[in-house]
Amino acid sequence: MKKIWKVLFIFVLQLLSVSSYAQQINVNSLKYTTGPGQARMVFELSSAPKYRIFHLENPSRLVIDILNVSSKQPLSQPPASHPLFVRLRSAVKNGTDLRVVLDLKRQVSSESVKDGNHLIVNLTDKGPATPADKPAAKPAAKAKPVVAKPAVQPQKAVARKVAVKTKAVAHKSKGIVIAIDAGHGGKDAGAQGAHGTLEKDVVFSIARRLKTLIDRQPGMSAVMVRNGDYFVNLRKRMQIARTAKADLFISIHADAFQDPNVKGASVFTLSEKGASSEAARWLANSENASDLVGGVRLDNKDDVLASVLLDLSQTATQDASVNLASNVLKHFGKIGELHQHSVQKAGFMVLKSPDIPSILVETAYISNPSEEQKLRSSAHQSKMALAIFKGIVNYFNQRNTPTTHMAEANTKLDM
Repeated sequence: MKKIWKVLFIFVLQLLSVSSYAQQINVNSLKYTTGPGQARMVFELSSAPKYRIFHLENPSRLVIDILNVSSKQPLSQPPASHPLFVRLRSAVKNGTDLRVVLDLKRQVSSESVKDGNHLIVNLTDKGPATPADKPAAKPAAKAKPVVAKPAVQPQKAVARKVAVKTKAVAHKSKGIVIAIDAGHGGKDAGAQGAHGTLEKDVVFSIARRLKTLIDRQPGMSAVMVRNGDYFVNLRKRMQIARTAKADLFISIHADAFQDPNVKGASVFTLSEKGASSEAARWLANSENASDLVGGVRLDNKDDVLASVLLDLSQTATQDASVNLASNVLKHFGKIGELHQHSVQKAGFMVLKSPDIPSILVETAYISNPSEEQKLRSSAHQSKMALAIFKGIVNYFNQRNTPTTHMAEANTKLDM
């Protein structure tokens, strides 16, 4: 009997030990110090952490994974004048760990040490500036002014094949490329208003008006995911944007609800759950893995590195998507009511590209009689297209990829 109690006592102690170990560590602060050709980061934690550090190139980044840790407040950013760091990004990984990514201005070597409850990372300057010194490198490389492409005539657009259209805009000389996805189409009519207005028709009209605005803007061009009234598979919509080498993906819809009094616009980005499920699909699917994600192939990388690269790409993409969505939402609030005053998150299939910032805009509630009437109005459709366009322009301006003035955008759209 005593032996049984002894075994139970040891078992309870082990459970208590496991429970104690499972309790997450907190990051209390992050401090930076600099010297000639050197820098130091000091993480102050609630207890000694387990961690790993590795480097990624093209562009240069330092990645710090701290296990079983959380941060109750955002980590401090390095000063803008820091000789080695561009910026810091952080996100929860695997539900329990903290991933810290530092975009670097220069190549560095690193050494790390634990000192009690402190994690100290020492960095030494190794070489010249890398592309990461210009965070907006991808759009900027394309942003040479070009002659704006005239709007496609509707009759001809319906006849053209999607593949031909996407090839036409894939060339880098087109500058910034925006993929515009008019929701539904063909056999999928979407929602329907009380007066017979079909969602697929009004969103296609808004999408065409948005395309005209973008194509008039020097350095920018747009590709329509569907050019007429036909059905496009949801995952195919993502593929069309990737074939076009799109820098942004905008999906346009008109919501519906059983209560006809509900109204207002909303803007969505991908939920964390949706991103996780898509990451698993990409890593498991050989066809996806051989594609480029953020300009990098995954099929020739080991599982850990492929997972890290995909995670970094998704994190950056989701941050950019929220930024874009916030800008669009702000301009929608100037032309009508908002159903949601903050950016919403959902697992919409069309938002799942891991390296293309993507948003879904619910322009209005077609089930609301007053909003249905507005959706049928050419003038209001133009206002909606202009609100999205201004949000896009603000987004690129904030990322130091300035676009030219928007005088053209204020002209009347005769379509």
